Amino acid sequence: MENLDYGIIGNCKSAALVSKTGSMDWCCLPNFDSAGIFAKLLDDEIGGSFEVEVGDDYTINQEYLWETNVLSTVFENGEDAFQLIDFMPRYPREDGSFYAPPDVIRFFRLLKGAPKIKIKYDPRLEFAREDTFNENKGEYIKSYTREGKYDSIFLYSSFKLDDILERREITLTGNAYCLLGYHEKLITQSLDRSYLKFQRTKTYWMNWSEKTTRYSHYQNEIMRSALVLKALSYKKSGAVLAAATTSLPETIGEERNWDYRFCWIRDASMVIKVMAGLGHVKSAKDFLQFIINIIPNKDEKIQIMYGINGEKELTEHILGHLKGYKNSNPVRTGNAAYIQKQNDIYGILMEVIYQQFLQFETSLENSEELWTIVRGIVMIVEENWEKPDKGIWELRTEDRHFVFSKLLCWVAVDRAIKIGEVLRMGVNDTKWKTLRADIYNDIYNNGWNEEIEAYTQSYGSKDLDASTLLMESYGFIEARDPRFISTVKATEKELCRDGLMYRYKNKDDFGEPTSSFTICTFWLIDSLYKIGEKERAKAMFDQLLSYSNHLGLFSEDIDFETKRLLGNFPQAYSHLALIETAANFSKGLVSEENFLGVF
Repeated sequence: MENLDYGIIGNCKSAALVSKTGSMDWCCLPNFDSAGIFAKLLDDEIGGSFEVEVGDDYTINQEYLWETNVLSTVFENGEDAFQLIDFMPRYPREDGSFYAPPDVIRFFRLLKGAPKIKIKYDPRLEFAREDTFNENKGEYIKSYTREGKYDSIFLYSSFKLDDILERREITLTGNAYCLLGYHEKLITQSLDRSYLKFQRTKTYWMNWSEKTTRYSHYQNEIMRSALVLKALSYKKSGAVLAAATTSLPETIGEERNWDYRFCWIRDASMVIKVMAGLGHVKSAKDFLQFIINIIPNKDEKIQIMYGINGEKELTEHILGHLKGYKNSNPVRTGNAAYIQKQNDIYGILMEVIYQQFLQFETSLENSEELWTIVRGIVMIVEENWEKPDKGIWELRTEDRHFVFSKLLCWVAVDRAIKIGEVLRMGVNDTKWKTLRADIYNDIYNNGWNEEIEAYTQSYGSKDLDASTLLMESYGFIEARDPRFISTVKATEKELCRDGLMYRYKNKDDFGEPTSSFTICTFWLIDSLYKIGEKERAKAMFDQLLSYSNHLGLFSEDIDFETKRLLGNFPQAYSHLALIETAANFSKGLVSEENFLGVF
């Protein structure tokens, strides 16, 4: 496939990607960060997949069932037709807990005729490090490894198991199912049981969507993005993943390939802020508890990222036997960036804590824990804000005085002061206000380049950076301030190409960037809207939406020339920015329509 034309299915425990032709090319079980059982996405020869093959005379159409994470792929050739419904079970039990096993169900619904299909079931456990063996055990097909790390999965089906193993032609004469489970089932599986799980899972997602804030414009795009963010939430701990995949390259043939199946404090905090705005309060509270749980000691430093269960060590490994997506290697698991120092995370985390106090009820015990974290963060910022760091883009070479990092240090202290006001804890007001003023003046004097007439990427630099477009959003500067307007225009002129934005154009660890970072285009659109260029901003937004895949999903990057999606997928960062931008437009359009309605 020349584009990331995949749909994501998941149950807040793990996820799978299904191509627009019904091939499951990515799945990790039992959890998001487990080894892949299907990874054709990273190696189309040995990665493994779960495919449904039909004749060349079939047309194939794919869409999500209305406001769910249940994927429908319809195959039709005129006389014969069937629907493939893919999902991972998730629904509430009577006791209030959730049934969300590490299972994938593929439900075949006969629509007409007698379709002939072949099933290519080709699991490659443990990212195909060792051979996978498949055996018909009577009730199920067991797939397992003999060498290296032992692993196994179980496939149940209403089809004859030997027909699956031998890839024989199957005539679909009625509904059928395949259930792939990480664990052996203790209860006999059946077509009726799988159908019931489908109906309960569909109902769960529709109920979840019904509780989501509605907008008058771009509602479908907002809802799909919200469902993506929910699918990337790990229910067990409250963590939110950056993406469901590893090692999808930012540029084809390059080595900017990272594992994104972890929780970045920066990304996850922004996701939770958006989700809370959409009415999903519990997600916000679950994430805050995740943060509290991973900061047990007053003197413990906050990492930029953690494993989905709060793991602190995310050692990076290279899977040299996989050739990578479109031969882009290396393929990596783990992420060495976890040891990096990034001063911006403190401000983003503090912003979320501040929103928690403003928007939601907080118990005394929880407030005391959060206040301890707030004070600890301010202490860390006070000790580190004047030091260089790796910055928001996680450069792996030299540290610099990045403007965005300084900005978020200012945000950390500013929000800490405001939290103190909410809690009437004014003991540190004078000291903290002095610190806030010192950081502000430092950015104002050293972050601004008079020659370029813009805030730049780092102190003393002429390079521009899309992250400075967020200065207004965080309250450092007003939209009508000449400095902000000038920064927006200079940044657009330097970094925008055919309506898409670079993060930056200066050389980094791997040379000059060659693809557009999707979230940065949303940032530019928001900034143009705020400085008054609303019509142009909306035109850019509509154009950007047209670059999503066939299901409205975005990855991390977009190729400037071909507009193909690149980078890990689907990307939480991209979808949260889409929601924020669409919500801003929707509010603005409603206001204008209401105003016009007066006349």
